[in-house]
Amino acid sequence: MKWHLLAVGQRMPAWAQAAYDDYAKRFPAEARVHLHTVKAEPRSGGKPPEVLMAAERQRLEAACPKGARIVVLDERGERCTTRELAQRLLDWQRDGRDVAFLIGGPDGLDPGLRASADHRLRLSDLTLPHALARVLLIEQLYRAWSLNTGHPYHRE
Repeated sequence: MKWHLLAVGQRMPAWAQAAYDDYAKRFPAEARVHLHTVKAEPRSGGKPPEVLMAAERQRLEAACPKGARIVVLDERGERCTTRELAQRLLDWQRDGRDVAFLIGGPDGLDPGLRASADHRLRLSDLTLPHALARVLLIEQLYRAWSLNTGHPYHRE
């Protein structure tokens, strides 16, 4: 099983990229998170958000590994603790499918994509910038992986 993070938007602020890279390099080779970025649809031209999200959906679906379990990050998604995320990762690992975590663009994810996802996950009740969402996700994946491998990273 491989983990993939698919995100709309190719450029992150330097601080966010540095934080993301710091967590990404902590994973061993067999547990790496593979980052795939797709171009955001240009916001000029007065296109309605539905058109923008549909275009970004096509790019995300094209970048998604075939047969992967789709987990969308969404403000309406399910809340879970780090321990619950760790357990889900173990459960998902048992079925052997890759897991693709999807982060939408400035307008969010296409409603059809959200509806068709295997899981909808919420990182916070707060509104987060997309760059920070990437950092929070990889940090939580690292923390969950650490729990599952007995690493003393998580403290309660």
